[in-house]
Amino acid sequence: MSQGEWVSVGRVGRPHGLAGAFVVERASEAPERLAKGAVVHVGGEPATIVESKRSGGRLVIRLDRRTERGSELLVPRADLPPPDEGSYYVFQLIGLRTVEQGGRELGRVQDVEPGVANDVLVLDSGLRLPLVDACVGNVDLEAGTIEIVPGFAGDG
Repeated sequence: MSQGEWVSVGRVGRPHGLAGAFVVERASEAPERLAKGAVVHVGGEPATIVESKRSGGRLVIRLDRRTERGSELLVPRADLPPPDEGSYYVFQLIGLRTVEQGGRELGRVQDVEPGVANDVLVLDSGLRLPLVDACVGNVDLEAGTIEIVPGFAGDG
């Protein structure tokens, strides 16, 4: 599979204990993706999750083999269920053009960062926009655009 056919469901974080477990950074919100028995790919090779628990509010897992800190935990994109209506996977938003209602181009989505209250669209223009209904008017994956409600992008 090519790189575009894989989706990250987390990243290997700091070690937890001495048995090879680690904290999962940027963990998937779908608990079954990182549950005991699930298979993820790390460094191009499959790895089975042999332990999955919460510690101090963070997800901690152990794989059936050692892996390097910072490695991405990947699953095939084809294995993902379709998102709920009005919901999107981050990989679907990356690269979309953001256009303010009225036509002003705001930039392309470079990343979606988790926030305390809501996720944030990070644009290549330097703008950061809250990923909330009050800001995002419409997401059109086929057209490759996200419509932004006026007032969130400043006067530009």
